[in-house]
Amino acid sequence: MVAGRGRAIPPLRIAVASGKGGTGKTTVATSLALSLAEGTPEDAASSPPTFLDCDVEAPNAHLFLAPIFKRRQDVAIQVPRVDAAKCTACGKCAEVCQYHAIAVLGKKTLVFSQLCHGCGSCTLVCPASAISEEPHVIGVLEAGMAAGGIRFGRGVLDVGEPMATPAIRQLKQWAIPASGPDGSVVILDAPPGTSCPVVETVRGADYLLLVTEPTPFGLHDLRLAAEVAVELGIPAGVVINRDGIGDASVDAFCASAGLPILLRIPFERAIAEGIAQGRTLIEIRPEYTSRFRAVYEEILRRVRPRPDSGGDCRQR
Repeated sequence: MVAGRGRAIPPLRIAVASGKGGTGKTTVATSLALSLAEGTPEDAASSPPTFLDCDVEAPNAHLFLAPIFKRRQDVAIQVPRVDAAKCTACGKCAEVCQYHAIAVLGKKTLVFSQLCHGCGSCTLVCPASAISEEPHVIGVLEAGMAAGGIRFGRGVLDVGEPMATPAIRQLKQWAIPASGPDGSVVILDAPPGTSCPVVETVRGADYLLLVTEPTPFGLHDLRLAAEVAVELGIPAGVVINRDGIGDASVDAFCASAGLPILLRIPFERAIAEGIAQGRTLIEIRPEYTSRFRAVYEEILRRVRPRPDSGGDCRQR
């Protein structure tokens, strides 16, 4: 509750993303969650965080946080079903569909359910009321408790289903509490890249934590991810993983773009071996608990400054 007002506030949403796969994004996301679950200083989260694995095509955070799933729910989208007896093949449904999920060939209307986004426009514009909607299951949502009392949720897209975005949207609606105690946190582990699933994951986030590596590939994809943050108006900071390889070009870009570097994780064999064995960074290097808490405190300072701090809530 907000002190002195008796009004619930929404949790702080921190999205962890990267422009490319393999940078250590899930390592950073799970480490942040564990650091906040293990007891926190005055300004840190007052309850264990909620962790959402939004990489619905290849979720893997469960390998590190070991949740016990207690709840399951199908992910479904509403797709059109055409009544051939009523259809006049006027073509209005095909005209309104932005995703080309409906095509009219001669007097026959074809529906391609794997292209459908479930927007319902075709149903609304059909003058003959020949189109109804039926659910098409594309995956499942799962939730339970993980290590340290972390509330864990994930989406798992069915094999062959191309539409990750609806699964991510429904996961966020299903698993993120509308409000919580002061200091409650939701950590969203985004898919790699900068495509639609990533945009859906980070949409509505209070802060975007970008994970990169100091290589030419890392710099290229960091630029793309930073552009997403700018387009969505989300303040962002950077974690440099495998620090010590490559060159200083990532540092130079961050300085020019006004992106603060919040943490550096060195390129060490012991860390790489531990992660490959399914151990968390917190297990491998316990000192990173306090370092990730410091990252959280810096994010909190930038996003929700204290009334007497004079800070800009959207400051980078």
